[in-house]
Amino acid sequence: MEKRSDNDHPIHDLLARRWSPVAFDPRPLPAAQIATLLEAARWAPSCFNEQPWRFIVASRDDAAAFETALGCLVESNQAWAKNASLLLLTTTKKTFTKNGKPNRHAAHDVGLAVENLVVQATADGLIVHQMGGIERDAIRATYGVPEDFDILTGVAVGYPGDVSALSESLQERQNGARTRRPLGEIAFVGRWADPFRP
Repeated sequence: MEKRSDNDHPIHDLLARRWSPVAFDPRPLPAAQIATLLEAARWAPSCFNEQPWRFIVASRDDAAAFETALGCLVESNQAWAKNASLLLLTTTKKTFTKNGKPNRHAAHDVGLAVENLVVQATADGLIVHQMGGIERDAIRATYGVPEDFDILTGVAVGYPGDVSALSESLQERQNGARTRRPLGEIAFVGRWADPFRP
């Protein structure tokens, strides 16, 4: 199922096609495909080239690892993410390696890395759904994440699945309209809330 953006101005086709479905087909991803996705993330820009992102990777090919990662998602996300091919948990180093000072841009940089991964996945015919609903304390304890790292999100990756196999509420979510705020609400010129007008 494709759900293209209803954009007001021209954007790249990969961006227009990207969305966050919940219907996954539980086929495993080849290891080479996972490596390609992570390589795309690896080449994202970052402040001072710190590359603060770290990913916990759980492929469906390793059933025990996949179940462990799935158990670190909130229950409502487990209901659909259980069919993904790959689960990632994203973390970021809170301080700069070179001087130990706080890195206020670390979460932003992880977002850039994940977006690289999302665009690569979209180009490869895969779907991605990012999640804030994760069990951070469980992730830290389960994986031994150091205290100098924040735990940020979960990411489900895989093949498009059968929408009819979803619960009614998830079908509504999958089939719902894609919406965005208008440009005038997110881009300002001069003073705050003075809208940008093309």
